[in-house]
Amino acid sequence: MFWSNSFIPTLKETPQGAESLSHQLMLRAGLVRMLIAGVYSYLPLGLKVLHNIQRIIRQELNSCGASELLLPALQPQELWIKSGRDKDIGDVMLRFVDRKGRNMCLGPTHEEVITDLVKNHIASYKQLPLILYQIQTKFRDEIRPRFGLIRACEFIMKDAYSFDADESGLDKNYKAMSNAYKRIFKRCGLNILTSEADPGVMGGNVSHEFMAPAQDGEDLVLLCPKCKSAKPLKETSGQSCPKCNVTVEKINTIEVGHIFKLGTKYSSVLGANFIDCYGQQKPIIMGCYGIGVSRLVSAIVEQNHDKDGIAWPKEISPYQVIILPLDTTDRKIMAKAVEVYKELEQGGMEVLFDDRSVSAGVKFKDADLLGISLQVIIGRESLKKNTLELKIRRNQKRIIKTKTAILQEIKRFVRG
Repeated sequence: MFWSNSFIPTLKETPQGAESLSHQLMLRAGLVRMLIAGVYSYLPLGLKVLHNIQRIIRQELNSCGASELLLPALQPQELWIKSGRDKDIGDVMLRFVDRKGRNMCLGPTHEEVITDLVKNHIASYKQLPLILYQIQTKFRDEIRPRFGLIRACEFIMKDAYSFDADESGLDKNYKAMSNAYKRIFKRCGLNILTSEADPGVMGGNVSHEFMAPAQDGEDLVLLCPKCKSAKPLKETSGQSCPKCNVTVEKINTIEVGHIFKLGTKYSSVLGANFIDCYGQQKPIIMGCYGIGVSRLVSAIVEQNHDKDGIAWPKEISPYQVIILPLDTTDRKIMAKAVEVYKELEQGGMEVLFDDRSVSAGVKFKDADLLGISLQVIIGRESLKKNTLELKIRRNQKRIIKTKTAILQEIKRFVRG
């Protein structure tokens, strides 16, 4: 992709009103733009980052035997009344009456909808276990949207649901999902803390949160500096770790994932039953597993940046390589840059070509701001010495070698 053909509106200055560091960098790097408070447009680079995160999520969930579907965002409030959650969720739900007089809502979550779907198709224990998931837009009427994508009114979420015949089946799926989450977050370049949590309005008796430590995180966690065990902050502070007997630290985090053992909370009230191996009718035992996909973008930026901008983990980077010809008026430089661009693309690489007629300084600053993993720099010195310069964004390491050697370095980095 040539820069001039894309839409990458970078900003030199930090926009007013951007509270968190991740929000500032995402605006400056041209990833997102705000329409109204809590509602954002994803620009081409931001959308590519989202797609990369979604690709990782799909790979890991599919490896667990989960099947992807897509549920409707429009939901009848009747389902929520049946489950008893219409009052629990309160004003967060965006409600309206359609032209037929039906009470509708924009889904803040999908437990009721998935249970209503499954109850009509699962009748026997022989059809269990089952894991279904979706990646979809959710809606919540937040009182105070803030920190960019961290607390938004419209956001993208991955929600998975497991259906089992017994508690041991739920335990197995719960553990499998927990392990999948750890792999997902590791591939996203995140350091994660896991803690037991209050299930809240979701219900059930067991839940765990996955928290990303971040300077501007909203959720406070007590962390043991020795064994690294974490738990949500209660009203009292300065507690000691029961395992290590050392004072715990209070840190800011972003909740990026939450898993729940729902049990029969939804199946029992919505009539999702099955016949077990003894011919007895029983409610299906459920689990629920959520990841804030759009929120993950903010968390990744919070943990992967430096003074110059974003430093994307290589699986998340919107492009794998950015090519920087330092003088677009020099035909030889441009010819060499295009040659490298074509060879990388033919090798299956995602490449951004900065063909703008701007100074080398502007190109360097924008490349560091965007945080693309690898920079290939081509100037007059490169032509004189018949070399290319490769800069690894994450550690600022520079490698100067022949074109063939640099292409091999790029392949090793991407595959490694």
